[in-house]
Amino acid sequence: MGLGGFVTSAMLALIVAGSALAQQASPPAAAPPREYNQQFLVPGSSFHGVHGLAFNKDDQLLAGSVIGQTLYHVQVDSGEVDRVVEPPAGMADDIAFADDGTMAWTAFLMGKVYVRRPNGKIIEVANGLSGPNGIGFTKDGRLFVSEVFLGDALYEIDLKNIDKPDFKSLGVKDLRRVAEKLGGLNGFEIRRDDGFLYGPLWFKGQAVKINIETGAVEVIASGFTTPAAANIDPQNRDNLFVADTGTGNIWSVSLTSKAKKLVATLKPGLDNLAFDSRGRLFVSSMTDNAIYLVDKQTGAAKTIVEGKLAVPADIAVVSEGSKETVHVADVFSYRTVDGATGAVSDVLRVHGDTHSYPIGISVGPRNVLLSSWFSGTVQKVDRKSGKLVATFGDFAQPVDAIEGNDGTLYVAELGSGNLVKVSPDGKTRSTFAKDLRAPVAMAQGQNNVVYITEISAGAVTQIDLASGARKVVADGLSAPEGIDVGPDNKLYVAEVGQKRIVAIDPASGAKTVIASNLDIGLPTYPGGPPALVPTGVAVAKSGAIYVSSDVRNALYKLTPPPPEK
Repeated sequence: MGLGGFVTSAMLALIVAGSALAQQASPPAAAPPREYNQQFLVPGSSFHGVHGLAFNKDDQLLAGSVIGQTLYHVQVDSGEVDRVVEPPAGMADDIAFADDGTMAWTAFLMGKVYVRRPNGKIIEVANGLSGPNGIGFTKDGRLFVSEVFLGDALYEIDLKNIDKPDFKSLGVKDLRRVAEKLGGLNGFEIRRDDGFLYGPLWFKGQAVKINIETGAVEVIASGFTTPAAANIDPQNRDNLFVADTGTGNIWSVSLTSKAKKLVATLKPGLDNLAFDSRGRLFVSSMTDNAIYLVDKQTGAAKTIVEGKLAVPADIAVVSEGSKETVHVADVFSYRTVDGATGAVSDVLRVHGDTHSYPIGISVGPRNVLLSSWFSGTVQKVDRKSGKLVATFGDFAQPVDAIEGNDGTLYVAELGSGNLVKVSPDGKTRSTFAKDLRAPVAMAQGQNNVVYITEISAGAVTQIDLASGARKVVADGLSAPEGIDVGPDNKLYVAEVGQKRIVAIDPASGAKTVIASNLDIGLPTYPGGPPALVPTGVAVAKSGAIYVSSDVRNALYKLTPPPPEK
């Protein structure tokens, strides 16, 4: 070894030794912050709003969910629920069976109709419909489908070529239009013996008989509030049973005398009904994620399956002393949850108290605001009385709204990417901020600022409501949705793409993981909004964090870990 090599080796040894000494002298690295403790304050349930019901020839009950995009098999004796058709093709508003075992269903939000053949093959048979809803087969296998809410018509779908290799899904122009402007023909049945269609007209409060060849309509009964479904009693073919979602009433109507009889009274929010081969009546409730067996003689209802929450979306929390109350936009209702016990209370039920489907919620000085991208509305609910006091419509897919101290509203529109300023009476509107990148949720901060999550940008933006100045306070997030400002003035955000909650310092943008491995992030459907059901986050004055689980239909409560000893 030469001198130069020796010097180099010696220097290297000194450097290594010095590095080791430096490492020994350095303080140990700080442990990462411990995550919050997780508990389910409200347990989950099987469906995401249950709609269509139908029994197959083996007396098995099938149930459908639009938001859940899934078809389920329900064991009526045990209440066990199994998934039969997965998302997105499983989206089912209504279900029907042909005599050969073919099952058909309506994918309401996608505008499609599917069938599953007896061999298990699933085929898309129609597309481009505006809100396909009710569906039914004739005795000889002809298929009919209605449009409701987004359209208003009855069509026949020609199935004669569906088993051919070159079959392609039929567009609306390829269907036979039987009738239009009916008034909202919802869940119906085509009677096997006479071939007529019997069903409810949602917007007219009627039960009707329709000639499927000519489209001629005959009114059988009227005076319903919001009739949602009608089926023939297999034990007495003269009786048509009608479910009224607006009242929760179930009626029987004689097809000969047209006399109405009240059979049972449940809660508003019913969606469909079905009879098994023994003539037992089963009813679905989208609001309660429930299926009930109703006694046709006594009106008593037995619960087959039920949920505390239907589809919890955005949330807000109010602290009054030590009591914490979580306000929940539950898609088919507006509910509150006791932060200590998890007890759930109804405030408004869809189709009983309101016809909106809330996904955004905020609690302002005077009112609770409910936003619905589906109905395009923002609704005011009085904080003290819990009564609906105003509905403002014609927004471009509103996803959240907040109320200022003077009653001014600020509405985030997914459809336009705008933050819209609205006068307290709703009559004056102006665009306050533009080019938001798929806004999802908002939270009010100090000094008259609002924070908005932008899911397409993976960012949180701050907007000054006095000056209009805006800046990005955090980016690099994976699908941020729900947001709230904590008592420490940090932002708490549901980073749905990572299944976690992060705390963000709005001054530096620094992020800390608060909770991970959460069941959040219900997938959207093809062409649907990026956050089909936004995950809500609400932080109480105590520091407890509430998070909605749209996957489980549950509500988390996250509490800070106890200090280390």
